[in-house]
Amino acid sequence: MVNPRSSSSYRLRRSRFVVPPTIYRLALILLAFSVFLFLVSQRQIPVFDRGPSLPQKSSELEERLWDSASGYGYRPCVKPTHKYAGIQKSTGATDHMFSPIENPKSERSSATAKYFLCAFVLMSYTLYCRFSPIFNFLLASSHYICDMVAVARLMNATLIIPQLDKRSFWQDTSTFSDIFDESHFIKALENDVHIVSELPKEMESAPRVRKHFTSWSSASYYEGMSQMWKDYEVIHVPKSDSRLANNDLPVDIQRLRCRAMYYALRFSNPIESLGKKLVERLKSHGPYIALHLRYEKDMLAFTGCTYGLTDIEAGELKILRENTNHWKMKGINSTEQRLGGFCPLTPKEVGVFLHSMGYPSSTWIYIAAGDIYGGETYLSDLRSQFPNLVSKVHTESLATVEELKEFAKHATQTAAIDYIVSIESDVFIPSYTGNMARAVEGHRRFLGHRKTINPDRKGLVKLFDMLEKGELKEDTKFSSLVIDMHKHRQGAPRKRYGSLPGSKGRDRFRTEESFYENPFPECICPTDHH
Repeated sequence: MVNPRSSSSYRLRRSRFVVPPTIYRLALILLAFSVFLFLVSQRQIPVFDRGPSLPQKSSELEERLWDSASGYGYRPCVKPTHKYAGIQKSTGATDHMFSPIENPKSERSSATAKYFLCAFVLMSYTLYCRFSPIFNFLLASSHYICDMVAVARLMNATLIIPQLDKRSFWQDTSTFSDIFDESHFIKALENDVHIVSELPKEMESAPRVRKHFTSWSSASYYEGMSQMWKDYEVIHVPKSDSRLANNDLPVDIQRLRCRAMYYALRFSNPIESLGKKLVERLKSHGPYIALHLRYEKDMLAFTGCTYGLTDIEAGELKILRENTNHWKMKGINSTEQRLGGFCPLTPKEVGVFLHSMGYPSSTWIYIAAGDIYGGETYLSDLRSQFPNLVSKVHTESLATVEELKEFAKHATQTAAIDYIVSIESDVFIPSYTGNMARAVEGHRRFLGHRKTINPDRKGLVKLFDMLEKGELKEDTKFSSLVIDMHKHRQGAPRKRYGSLPGSKGRDRFRTEESFYENPFPECICPTDHH
């Protein structure tokens, strides 16, 4: 409705201030000239394929896309504290003992140390571990191995190099030494834990027990478990699971986990060699993204996510889920999963996300994953937007058949190659949060908070659905929404998240952020910290 008072006031102002015709024509000419200059200048602004057309200098754009602020002033800190004591060697060639982690000045501590010395003269305490490959087996096993190093320290035990279960659905015959540098692992931890390659022959008939340790347990739990040495000389740990709590452990135990994970566990020479070659070849083209694209058959079946698939494909995944006994969830609503942010991003969605973040189509992207479900049928959507899409197996432009020959049929070894390329990438982006993504993120944090962008899947799905309905377009506005959504999801320093509000009992440990996903603050310190 028109306000009569404002209308009469407007007529009154017009009657008092009449614009001369010459000035009016001059104003129109200036306006037209300004529009012309604006259009010309707009043509000179570099446009990155539907990315944000905000007026940014090239250096500013490069910094936003690739820079990780040189570690934000933090550095790795894994040296033991002054309270930490290494292995105390006895006069015997094979006898050893562990001093307590902390050395409180008390008679009880002294007596305990002496007792362990005597005990180790009489018998060998051994932790014997076997790990079963599941999703992201390599990285999960790495976590468990490092946890068992810490457990061996807490229980004053010798650790046997783990045997890898060869009966898994991966049918991988790889041994520990095929994947990791075994001699380096033993040498790097020699001042922390006594480690041997195999159980000595004379110990094969020694009293032993199979023990399923409680997941996410404290240091005091394992110190209590040391009472088992009164009756047994070998403890066999048959089940893979999280062995130690994420939080509230002695700082020296936490740092031991980091020394084991980031220094002792080094990949075998063949894996290291090929991994470094792939990194060099990728970097020869400029900065690159390592994309952990979890659009794999087992992951889609496990999560029950079928968005964008055909009815036949959705049915195939449902059958796989129902026939896999250890997957407890059977009836899953795919739509609810997706809206809740519990589904891996599709290759097409990843392409839209990367463009919206501002990455040009010329960007080199390495796919760190297994076989993508549907193969090129679904990868083509991403490849059409980013032609320089490569992996270790899908193109000979990165690795030759001869180079990959010795790794054929060894999924754990090719996963290790993916890990190296992901750690060294300029940007790491996981399409779904799993063991691999968590491990890589934690390692990149440890190495200086290298840029790691975690897509907000729940928020992105809302935007993608609005695109599909025509309520949004892939333009500057859309890009700004995506960029703003991810300002604080790029690997900057922060303390590890605790349990979710409302979680109770042992369930609260499940909701804590993994120590290996973010070893801050125990293993990451300010540069001025001493």
